[in-house]
Amino acid sequence: MNRRRRAVAAVTVVVLAVAGCGPPKPTSPTKETKQLEVVSWWTSGSEAAALNVLFSAMHQTNPNVDVVNAAVPGGAGSQAVVALAKRLQSGDPPDVWQTFAGKSVQGYADRGVIRDVAPVFADGDLRATMQPTILGSLMHGSKPYGVPTGAHRSNMLWFNTELLNRAGVTPPSGDYALAAFLDDLRKVKASGAIPLCLGGKDPFTTVELFENVLLSTIGVKGWQDMTGDRLNWRSAQVRTALRTFGDILAYADPEAGTLTWDAATKKLATGGCAFESLNDSAYGELVTSGAREGKDFGAAAFPGTDDAFLAVVDVFVAATRAKNAKNALAFLSDISKPATQIPFSKAKGSVPVLRNVDISSLSVYQRDASKSLWGSSVLLSVAHGEAMSPKFTEGFYDAVSTYVRTRDPDTFARDLENAVTKDRMPPR
Repeated sequence: MNRRRRAVAAVTVVVLAVAGCGPPKPTSPTKETKQLEVVSWWTSGSEAAALNVLFSAMHQTNPNVDVVNAAVPGGAGSQAVVALAKRLQSGDPPDVWQTFAGKSVQGYADRGVIRDVAPVFADGDLRATMQPTILGSLMHGSKPYGVPTGAHRSNMLWFNTELLNRAGVTPPSGDYALAAFLDDLRKVKASGAIPLCLGGKDPFTTVELFENVLLSTIGVKGWQDMTGDRLNWRSAQVRTALRTFGDILAYADPEAGTLTWDAATKKLATGGCAFESLNDSAYGELVTSGAREGKDFGAAAFPGTDDAFLAVVDVFVAATRAKNAKNALAFLSDISKPATQIPFSKAKGSVPVLRNVDISSLSVYQRDASKSLWGSSVLLSVAHGEAMSPKFTEGFYDAVSTYVRTRDPDTFARDLENAVTKDRMPPR
């Protein structure tokens, strides 16, 4: 069982366990304490810098509180979610933890293990200023249950400028198509360089790549059909996406299986490979590695997806039974303040999800990403557990992994059909 499957399985176990015990009683958000424990998976260079921005904001507003950084390494939370599930099951939650928007945060809310953050939203007027799709993804019933740090655009393609020039490849732009991308991969390979970076040691990177190919092939309407359980997994469009996905994988770095997402991104920064399909966490890591936007690297929407913003939204939530509940809500309140949002975004590569944050000091790339967030169709990711249930997400990972191994579209479709069937079954 790969790390992502272990994480999803752990979430399912704790959901069932908590459901059987009934929702826990909330601790008081008024009791004065001196500590705050924060669990995240942000340990890479850019991630750690962004997390420190949040800690610094908390220190400024609550200088007497000792913030405990309980970060657990592992891309996309593959290890942190497992550790967290064990703690929730044993009744020992951290005060605050990181999760994703959509089904992830809503699942925790449904089981009663996180408290609503309506007071934080009211204080910051967040309902009125937050991007509507992202706001909806935080709601359970009529209340919000988490505070987003920003939005990453997942349907992105990064490239090393020097390697493209050497291969005679024109840097991609908004009208870039999958056929042109494959042709450029061939040109890069012919030049002697590695065409595609991939941090395959973190399973989410391969699934993100498939997500992007799928979105390119089925479009925004098809994505909405998928999340509404109306997509035919045996259709000609899905088979085309799978075939293209397999063709692209043929150009992947032979060392992909030994590289984490950030190691693969650093390889792009130093000219070790030419392209990388990854959410724009890559931007923060490229800059941290010393690469210069517009000179050493560039970016474009993944081929055929320029009209969409496939969002990966990191969210912090507060435990219902937080030992330091008042500090937990204070920490969440600081996240959405403009004075926190801008330095955080500069470190992380994400963009603010609030209209009232002045983004003029952000990079050219981030200003363009922000325009897409507010002007394109915002979709939620399956790879990051936002758009679909944990059961379906597990099946999605299984199906992609099986296709990588077998190149069999029928087995892929069967895995997804089984995932849909499991998702429809009532909990035991």
